[in-house]
Amino acid sequence: MSRVLLDAVRTFTDAQEGESPFRTAIDGLTILRADHEKRPDHLIFKPALCIVLQGAKWAVFGDRHVDYRAGEALVISVEMPAFGRVAEASPEEPYLGLIIEFDLGIMQEVLQTLPHPPRAAGDVSFGVFVSNFDGPLADCALRMVRLLKTPAAIPVLYPSIMREICYWLLTGPNGGEVALMTLGNDHSHRIVSVIHGLRDRFSEPMRIEDLAEKAGMSPSAFHRKFKAITQMTPLQYQKHLRLLEARRLMVAEAANVETAAFRVGYESASQFSREYTRMFGTPPRRDVTALRAVAA
Repeated sequence: MSRVLLDAVRTFTDAQEGESPFRTAIDGLTILRADHEKRPDHLIFKPALCIVLQGAKWAVFGDRHVDYRAGEALVISVEMPAFGRVAEASPEEPYLGLIIEFDLGIMQEVLQTLPHPPRAAGDVSFGVFVSNFDGPLADCALRMVRLLKTPAAIPVLYPSIMREICYWLLTGPNGGEVALMTLGNDHSHRIVSVIHGLRDRFSEPMRIEDLAEKAGMSPSAFHRKFKAITQMTPLQYQKHLRLLEARRLMVAEAANVETAAFRVGYESASQFSREYTRMFGTPPRRDVTALRAVAA
């Protein structure tokens, strides 16, 4: 991995005010820094390349634990809830990382223009894997970070850099996984379409039979393939989305417990509080008070 890239990201974060994550002028590029190890927290990963330049992280997707550290990238194909933390960081050597969200339109264009496109491996697979991050991919990331110094060039040059990133991923050793997970064959594509629907309408009641019908599968096959991709059941996926959104509503919009519970689809505030406590480790009001104190 390029030392120049690490230095460029460190210089960028040294000049920023406020706390990480740092949103940038490039839509989809986020820069991360942590001077200390962080406590585990719940979050939602979007389809992206999550690069570690210094330090280490881990994440848990359903039943699957994934470690990744300096010189590696977590490649995510489907928007998924997860539980993770910065596991290695210090003031002298802070955790530094990049999140580059995929442009799936460009990914599909690149795949269609390859003279020898990768063959999607298997039927469905877990929507996350760890890859080495070096060579051409590191060069693309460096040029993307350097673009931040010339915002006027971003709309002109960013698409070509994203095309390069897609090319190197699709032609690399994990090209088959990228092709399957990002674009999908018939089975995985239908599952991903249902996942997008769940994400957009997570507050609505859900029946496995209805989701399976939309995917054109039997309920048992749908349940099995959904879990193969996300490492959680559809019900667990919906519950994670609901509770994360409720937490955001209470912290960012000052919604009370009852209002947040109702807005994300719960009919019972007591059931909401039980499930919230089980997921976050503390009751809603106490958790939100602590989060607000940290942000103050």
